[in-house]
Amino acid sequence: MNQTTSPKRALSGPLADQVFGWLAKSAALLTMGLLAAILLSLAISAWPAIHKYGLSFLTSTVWDPVKEDFGGLVMIYGTVATSLIALLIAVPVSFGIALFLTELSPAWLKRPLGTAIELLAAVPSIVYGMWGLLVFGPVLATYVQIPLQSAFDGVPYLGAFVSGPPVGIGILSAGIILAIMIIPFISAVMRDVFDVTPPLLKESAYGLGATTWEVVTRVVLPYTKTGVIGGIMLGLGRAIGETMAVTFVIGNFNQLDSLSLFQAANSITSALANEFAEAGEGLHQAALMYLGLVLFFITFVILSLSKFLLAQLRKGEGTRT
Repeated sequence: MNQTTSPKRALSGPLADQVFGWLAKSAALLTMGLLAAILLSLAISAWPAIHKYGLSFLTSTVWDPVKEDFGGLVMIYGTVATSLIALLIAVPVSFGIALFLTELSPAWLKRPLGTAIELLAAVPSIVYGMWGLLVFGPVLATYVQIPLQSAFDGVPYLGAFVSGPPVGIGILSAGIILAIMIIPFISAVMRDVFDVTPPLLKESAYGLGATTWEVVTRVVLPYTKTGVIGGIMLGLGRAIGETMAVTFVIGNFNQLDSLSLFQAANSITSALANEFAEAGEGLHQAALMYLGLVLFFITFVILSLSKFLLAQLRKGEGTRT
């Protein structure tokens, strides 16, 4: 009697394992190949600007398409400053949201509040940009910038950080809008990793008399630090790569007159969005591609620093007593 092989049996065994291994390896190699191809194409396209300016491109504040004189410091500064402001605002807020949802919130409020926060991630970035320009900008100028300028008028150094025309657009405005945009991502990741902490560990700490803050800082965070840092890096990547919202509220000003938080500036993504369609072939287009290459390396450096931080945290675990 001939016995037919069942479909379930045909999908198992050494051959199936080899096929699965080949597919997984191919996916990994394809990803690495695409990454290398993107990097190579950026380098080739940016080569005329790299050849002419070299590393001085990173320190020059001049951006003059008419005279074909380009420098990327203004855009680099705008990208880094807005992203750091966004992180400084979003990380504490996201931590508070995740802590409330996992440790303090009543059961009936967890699901609707978590869903409402996650819905912020579904709002298109252009909507955030329009809201920031038309609603948030005037509020920031009237109730924050003008009072701060009056309070710090004539104060050395501090006055310079709040100087500038009170129009509500600039680095601070862009940073706050980015913070609102990345809060759902960071808080969602933090909440999920907080939830995977074994209840036995937390109950043991509570049983020893620990407070909620002590449980979170001494039990939950050490157990979930990899996921927490990963969520922060996810939010930072979102902030660095954001285009439309930043374009609306940063001011798109290619000069660095002061270090004021209210100074109109520019970012790499905003410069690419505004100028790439109109840039002619030649040095202007190459300079924009050079900016894209710089953005690629900024992301790579940030990722490398996060990996180094995680490695240092793991190394320090064995020294604690």
